[in-house]
Amino acid sequence: MLSIIQAAGWPIWPLLLCSVAALALIFERAVALRRVRVAPNGLVDEVLQVLRQGIPSQDVIGKLAANSTLGALLASGIRVVAQDPRCSETLLRDAFEAAGRSAAHQLERYLNALATIASAAPLLGLLGTVIGMIEIFGSQAPGGSGSNPAQLAHGISVALYNTAFGLMIAIPSLMCHRYFRGRVNDYLHDMEQGSERVLHHLVRLTSRAVV
Repeated sequence: MLSIIQAAGWPIWPLLLCSVAALALIFERAVALRRVRVAPNGLVDEVLQVLRQGIPSQDVIGKLAANSTLGALLASGIRVVAQDPRCSETLLRDAFEAAGRSAAHQLERYLNALATIASAAPLLGLLGTVIGMIEIFGSQAPGGSGSNPAQLAHGISVALYNTAFGLMIAIPSLMCHRYFRGRVNDYLHDMEQGSERVLHHLVRLTSRAVV
């Protein structure tokens, strides 16, 4: 592998940096997008069960916010009701929407960078191949009297290492980006449904407080 890298020339070094960055982003997103950290199963039902006994204390709300991304979203609405038991539904919905936008931004973090690597890696590989081909043909003697077909074929194969390496980086990066994007969409759907359930329950609590 080291000999291939040395033979491919300097254009392969940006590709190596892209490969390291892609691996780091994939590992980070794989850890950050685990369900237990984003939207644990049964969390909404547990929150509704607690709310049936009344608005929890600030300590309980703080623990809910630290539980997960969904917990922080639900805690944002509960905190509004805890501060003002007679708040309007519009105010509650605005709080949930603001927290939802923040959660979506957090879940989508680094996905654009991973998509950029998936798009740029093949182009960087093609650039390295073109540069290698230019150097190969430029080194041949004019008129072909000093050319060596075997050496020329070997030089072209070496130049194609850049394109192959670029594709080796781009294909897994693109697949992981699609996978993470699908998980984020699923999480956002679950969080939207869960926040709607909690919102309706909080609206009933505020209506009782007004009466």
